[in-house]
Amino acid sequence: MGAYIIRRLLLIPVTLFGIMLVNFALVQFVPGGPVEQAIARIQGGGDVFGGFAGGGSDANTVDLGGSDNYVGARGLPPEFIAELEKEFGFDKPPVERFFRMMGNYLMFDFGESYFRSISVIELIKEKLPVSITLGLWSTLIAYLISIPLGIKKAVRDGSKFDTWTSGAIIAAYAIPGFLFAILLLVLFVPANCFRIPGLAEAWPGGSTFNPTCYELFPLRGLTSDNFDELSAWGKVKDYVWHITLPVLASTISAFATLTLLTKNSFLDEIKKHYVMTARAKGLSESRVLYGHVFRNAMLIVIAGFPAVFIGVFFGSSLIIETIFSLDGLGRLGFEAAVARDYPIVFGTLFIFGLIGLVVGIISDLMYVLVDPRIDFEKREG
Repeated sequence: MGAYIIRRLLLIPVTLFGIMLVNFALVQFVPGGPVEQAIARIQGGGDVFGGFAGGGSDANTVDLGGSDNYVGARGLPPEFIAELEKEFGFDKPPVERFFRMMGNYLMFDFGESYFRSISVIELIKEKLPVSITLGLWSTLIAYLISIPLGIKKAVRDGSKFDTWTSGAIIAAYAIPGFLFAILLLVLFVPANCFRIPGLAEAWPGGSTFNPTCYELFPLRGLTSDNFDELSAWGKVKDYVWHITLPVLASTISAFATLTLLTKNSFLDEIKKHYVMTARAKGLSESRVLYGHVFRNAMLIVIAGFPAVFIGVFFGSSLIIETIFSLDGLGRLGFEAAVARDYPIVFGTLFIFGLIGLVVGIISDLMYVLVDPRIDFEKREG
């Protein structure tokens, strides 16, 4: 196993280099760039990409003393454009820029954002709480629901319980997360009002009723404005109060595949001879299920936990974060891509790619930990 791990570790730099090279090459063919974005902001044109859609008259007419490289640069001196190029590092050829970037990344120097004057690492740290919240709780809730439900469905395969839970799972899986998030907002976020008689202020229409409203769940943010002033228990309640709806929205379809995977794994194991032998020895059903079947059936489910968590964590839903006004990694990545903020784009790609490759190794180790009979070295041979 040690030789297998060493080989996998040696493959990480090569794989990561390939990921970065492909993405860097693709970016060279994308219209626009940091320089054009900076020009658009200087001239008050807003988002430079509106010009590519035909939205701006000045943005589509180009010239800069004979240079037509930058949309919307009319009226700006060539010296200023050259200074912008130097500031963003675009005065160097692409090959030199790529290898310089990779050299810095090997030293874990990811630079600063082009437009925010803050380091990439600090930006990621700032956005991490939101992504950790959505990723961690969504994964835990999915596992806590899916494993017991999948086991019960396997034990009661073909029963009415199995039928209606399968229907509910399929329905939940079919509902888009963003649509469910909007439904939650409509049902729980708007203040629910009650009309209380006897109040002096008249209600429109001549009635003497005045509404008193309360808020079931907050509309935005991860915590309240007075979070630091709350007691320890108050902070816990405030945190749970804020994350309930976003986590529900991001979890609604996550447990469907896991539940069916658990059920099918248990069904496959239950039909094997060692289970019939255990039952013939007089062991209780719970002892058979959790003492013998569980270890083998849960191999794929448990060993895949690191990969599932990382997938949910890094797959932060831009739409969910936008709907609930959460500023996480999803929005950070989208805004960086739109603004062509390349230090953020490539810095986060390098960090997440590295973590993803390491988690792949951890997942393999989890397989061996759950079932020592697995030997990846022998399989490779």
